[in-house]
Parts: sequence; C-alpha cells; structure tokens
Amino acid sequence: MVELLQFIASIISLYIWLVIISAILSWLVAFGVVNTHNQIVSMIGTFLYRVTEPALTPIRRIMPDLGGIDISPVILILGLIFVRDVVLMGWVLRAVY
Repeated sequence: MVELLQFIASIISLYIWLVIISAILSWLVAFGVVNTHNQIVSMIGTFLYRVTEPALTPIRRIMPDLGGIDISPVILILGLIFVRDVVLMGWVLRAVY
C-alpha cells in the first residue's frame, strides 16, 4: 500500500513539472523567444497543452478575470502539492504506523 501511495506521489510530482514547463513555454512563445513554427517546439507545446489543459480549464472557469494574468497554473500546482504532501503522505504515515 505504501508503494502505491509513493507511486501516486511521484506521478503528481511529474505532473507538477509538466505544468511548470507548460507555463514557461507559453511565456517563451508570448515573448517571441521561441518560434512555434519550429516542429519540435510545436510538438512539445501540443503535448504539454493536451496534458495540462484538462486540469487548467475548470480552474480558469472559476477564477475571475485578472486582466490577462493567468494564475491557474499556480493554483493547480498548489492544489497538487497539497494533495501530494498532506493527503498522500498522511496516508503513508498511517499505513506505516
């Protein structure tokens, strides 16, 4: 049981990194640092969009408009950290003791 919870925590950590990379890539595209006409950048961007957008869309619907500032990745990351560190690790501690 502990191994399963640790595996789920690892998956959540990986997803947090994907959200961070997606946010950084969107900033780089917005500031013109990377070109989306590059096939590799386009493939990476499409992959990250497909992986992160299902979790970000409901948060964006709930959040008020902040004038072009999208804080949904921050809220998603904080929620995932809460689930990983508080909920899952609490279950791990209860399973061990």
